[in-house]
Amino acid sequence: MTESGTIDDTLAELIEDFDVLEDWEQRIAYVIDLGKDLAPLPEADRLEANKVPGCAAQVWLASGQDGDRLTFRADSDSAISKGNVALLLKLYSGRPADQILAFDAKAALDRLGLPQALTRQRANGLNAMVGRIRQEALAAE
Repeated sequence: MTESGTIDDTLAELIEDFDVLEDWEQRIAYVIDLGKDLAPLPEADRLEANKVPGCAAQVWLASGQDGDRLTFRADSDSAISKGNVALLLKLYSGRPADQILAFDAKAALDRLGLPQALTRQRANGLNAMVGRIRQEALAAE
């Protein structure tokens, strides 16, 4: 899933999408819809090593490299967690490690209002997903 433009361009598009939605029920439904668009994660990637600890649901996050760009594949057994990881993949997948590490995910997610719309456990899981992506970027540098 490679996005065109910069990571900030993708964030701006997400902000526009979120701002059009009237309430948090619609926003969570939008996030769930993002998850429905994720390509199925191959069984070979559903390894214990690819599980993201700290998530309310099972979340698998696999990574690879295409030149200097990191690519991510993910899945979850929960619709909300799958949507959350799909949103993160829109932001991060196909980006160089330095761009991933320079991006302020907390500020971006706060701007979208996502952590406030989630239970504490799901918000912690979202942070764990971001942490895992950043770990992969650090390892790739």
